[in-house]
Amino acid sequence: MRELFEENNLSKDDVFTHKHYVIITRSGIEKIQATQNIEVQYDVIKMDRDFVVLKAIASSGDRIVETFGEAGPENCRNAYYVATAEKRALSRAVLKIVGLYKHRVFGEDENVQDDE
Repeated sequence: MRELFEENNLSKDDVFTHKHYVIITRSGIEKIQATQNIEVQYDVIKMDRDFVVLKAIASSGDRIVETFGEAGPENCRNAYYVATAEKRALSRAVLKIVGLYKHRVFGEDENVQDDE
């Protein structure tokens, strides 16, 4: 994991450790996306006034990952559900395509719950 962090030029400001997982900041996600030449496209799965689901399709070389971002009143404190769903989908797609998601590394935009 350290190698992936170094390879993507992440600084200590891009990463912080929670007791159960690691969180990459928005700037860190964007650094990884740029360094790895990851392209992301979005499809709207559901867009209602109170709930949004976007599918992100990320590609880098011959690798392709599909994942989702969601936002609604149960998991989002602001009223910008589309923007939040997009940020969550991007974070998940980028982290999955580089193999960090499987190591419990999440984006700061995700709704990560404590295991307590």
